[in-house]
Amino acid sequence: MTTPAERYAAFRQKHGDDGAALRSFRGLYDFALDDFQLDACRALEAGDGVLVAAPTGSGKTVVGEFAVHLALEQGRKCFYTTPIKALSNQKYNDLVKRYGTAKVGLLTGDNSVNGEAPIVVMTTEVLRNMLYAGSATLAGLGFAVMDEVHYLADRFRGAVWEEVIIHLPESVRLVALSATVSNAEEFGEWLGAVRGDTTVIVDEHRPVPLWQHMMVGNRIYDMFLADDLTPRINPTLMRVTRDAERLTAGRGRRGYGRPQRSRPPDRVQVIEKLDSEGLLPAITFIFSRAGCDAAVQQCLHAGIRLTSDRERHEIRQLVDERTAHLPDEDLAVLGYLEWRDCLERGLAAHHAGMLPAFKEVVEELFTRGLVKAVFATETLALGINMPARSVVIEKLDKWNGETHADLTPGEYTQLTGRAGRRGIDVEGHAVVLWQPGMDPLSVAGLAGTRTYPLRSSFQPSYNMAVNLVGQFGRERARTLLEESFAQFQADRAVVGLAKQLRKHEEALEGYQEAMTCHLGDFPEYAALRRRLSDREAELSRQRGAARRAAAVRSLEALQPGDVIRVPGGRRAGLAIVLDPGRNPRGHGPSPLVLTIGKQVKKLDPADFPVPVEPLEKLRIPKNFNGRSPKERANLVSSLLAKIGDRDLGKPVRARDHAVEDDEINELRRRIRQHPCHGCDEREDHARWAERYYKLLRETEGLRRRVEGRSHVISRTFDRICSVLEQLGYLDGETVTDEGRRLGRLYTELDLLTAECLRNGLWEELDPAELAACVSALVFESRASDDARRPKIPAGRAQDALSAMIRLWGELEGIESDHGLSTIREPDLGFAWAAFRWTKGHSLDAVLMEGVNGNELAAGDFVRWVKQLMDLLGQLGNAAPPGSKIKQTAGKAVDGMRRGVVAYSSLT
Repeated sequence: MTTPAERYAAFRQKHGDDGAALRSFRGLYDFALDDFQLDACRALEAGDGVLVAAPTGSGKTVVGEFAVHLALEQGRKCFYTTPIKALSNQKYNDLVKRYGTAKVGLLTGDNSVNGEAPIVVMTTEVLRNMLYAGSATLAGLGFAVMDEVHYLADRFRGAVWEEVIIHLPESVRLVALSATVSNAEEFGEWLGAVRGDTTVIVDEHRPVPLWQHMMVGNRIYDMFLADDLTPRINPTLMRVTRDAERLTAGRGRRGYGRPQRSRPPDRVQVIEKLDSEGLLPAITFIFSRAGCDAAVQQCLHAGIRLTSDRERHEIRQLVDERTAHLPDEDLAVLGYLEWRDCLERGLAAHHAGMLPAFKEVVEELFTRGLVKAVFATETLALGINMPARSVVIEKLDKWNGETHADLTPGEYTQLTGRAGRRGIDVEGHAVVLWQPGMDPLSVAGLAGTRTYPLRSSFQPSYNMAVNLVGQFGRERARTLLEESFAQFQADRAVVGLAKQLRKHEEALEGYQEAMTCHLGDFPEYAALRRRLSDREAELSRQRGAARRAAAVRSLEALQPGDVIRVPGGRRAGLAIVLDPGRNPRGHGPSPLVLTIGKQVKKLDPADFPVPVEPLEKLRIPKNFNGRSPKERANLVSSLLAKIGDRDLGKPVRARDHAVEDDEINELRRRIRQHPCHGCDEREDHARWAERYYKLLRETEGLRRRVEGRSHVISRTFDRICSVLEQLGYLDGETVTDEGRRLGRLYTELDLLTAECLRNGLWEELDPAELAACVSALVFESRASDDARRPKIPAGRAQDALSAMIRLWGELEGIESDHGLSTIREPDLGFAWAAFRWTKGHSLDAVLMEGVNGNELAAGDFVRWVKQLMDLLGQLGNAAPPGSKIKQTAGKAVDGMRRGVVAYSSLT
């Protein structure tokens, strides 16, 4: 088998010359294309699909742009898909500048512009929906570009990427653009299996070198020595951080006076230091929205100004122009003037809580070099083209919704990949802020690990099942799902287990041979011995259980003043029962006793392997105090006086008396009569037999693991189809009318949504009430531990929401019966905000009351409203004949499409 490097060399030799399309394409750029870009373009022109895995900022999108160019040259269509709407808008604008508005379209959840153009930019979900609907727009499609294809690892949305890859027509050439992943060859092999010839091109080279630093106090140190061929941690940095740790621990150098402390630099110091070192513009990653906003405020109050008069004028002009469509009253609510003032100083925050229009302005100003310092959450690292000279990472752990988790090498690579602007910077810089307890060696480990594995998150859904069965039939649909990357990876894992299984099976053969006896069938003899041993053990367990039960009954019969003998253990000897300690919860009695050693102890059934019988009876004084040494001594003296010199006999021991058991007698008889019983090497053979049976148990467990991982996706699909059949969405191979309606609902809670429609839960609601109810199917609270009861509209909406919760409970039970658990509980947290916004209340009032009494961020509000509008649109398309839902959903959408929600940037 050839290595990836050898295959790559052979490919370059085969495709060394440029075709006509590539020659004309190269003329569109004022810079020379890199080797990996040329190789990918040559593979495309030669008729292959391509997977390009390369670092952030290396220019992967050039390959996608060549697919666009090639489609136009050949008179075919090209769909350019992205994971997020902002990236789609950005790519649409880039392509319009090159090819004009007539040739380029845009399809996202918010916008539909020139959808029949030869080049259409869209979100991946839009293409998935077109494939299931058999859209006429797919006619003439020659190329599909999947930008940021590593999104298929996303837990919530990743399945969409695999659906598209599997279901695209065979004639369509796929261009998959990915961040650097460590299993690109595996991913490429899967693409080749499902899409045909696919050239895998992996480029580890960063076009702009990245220097790693650590800021300790007010100084920036190189993380690695620059004069070494192999990177080595900077010894000066190690010494400085050790000294800082000692100071932080409060150990002053002189041992008196107030101890010195070494603190991490504050955000103002960091920006001033980067500015003085010529390392701006910079993105500082802070894993908290509030932290990003606070950082901007700290710099503002410190009087930091990073822009010239000319830049300030340019910033104000662009900001006013880009926000001219937003209502003045909304701008006042959003703190527009202070936000603009910060931008004019060259400072900005960037996170999902911001209004999308504000985020787009920040992105444009930063890309133009007008904003110099951005404080961002990690979402900025996902795709948006916003490179910087430097990247600063405040901390190496972040809250993942459940716990504070360390950054992975992949996340670190993704964040620092923003550093270094191609064609502008000679080098990029990543700066980690030292914190107490931070080890430079572990940071260097993160910095030195450039890649991370791509893991599929694919799972069949109810919507997917009805669409696949409707298009292909159940058996073909099952086969298609077996082609998923998830199953491909599961099968790869099975390969290792299967190899181990084969080794076990070979060893079993060897063990079987070693226990072969010339006198007879030794496995048969060993099986008899094993059955005897198992039966004796079983009887021993039964006798032990019977003894324990008898001991518990005897303890339950004890009374205060009984003198008993504890048979063994640390508390062995005579004791007086002070309290029988009967446990009403069924955990067995725990008597409190006074031992002969004058100690008060609590016993339990484990101290009595045999039943206990009282030896004597003592009267315990009415006001006896077990904490008084004197009273304890007096009671023990009374006991000794009463017992006197009487011989109490030996303690009763637990013994297993031989019992007559027909099965044991029969097994012993058959063992004695077996030919192998007389073999001189019998015990040697028996040892091999023991090894054989032990390995056989391990092998059976391994076989169960292999079977558990094989066909895991199709098994889930079968269970989903069983649920759909029970509920009437499928009838064998046929998709029912209800099933076809379910096939039009692309939402996480697809089945619950379809059931609500079918049961008519929303028929009598007005638009605002419908918006409140449907919001429960899209919204998910960020603070999962917020136990406060959400505020919801009274009357019909409240009744409908209660019915939705009951319906969810019923579906959860049905899923459980079929071995599934896919449907989360509806979240009512956004119902009040959706209701009030649809009713026409002001942005200020809606944001102020927010979610569960917590103020709502404008960006979150707009995002949830847009998702709600999208699902309402789907409900209108899926509503059964004669339903009022289509009209009500349309009115709800119209009521919500106003103010900040209506504004959409296509500049």
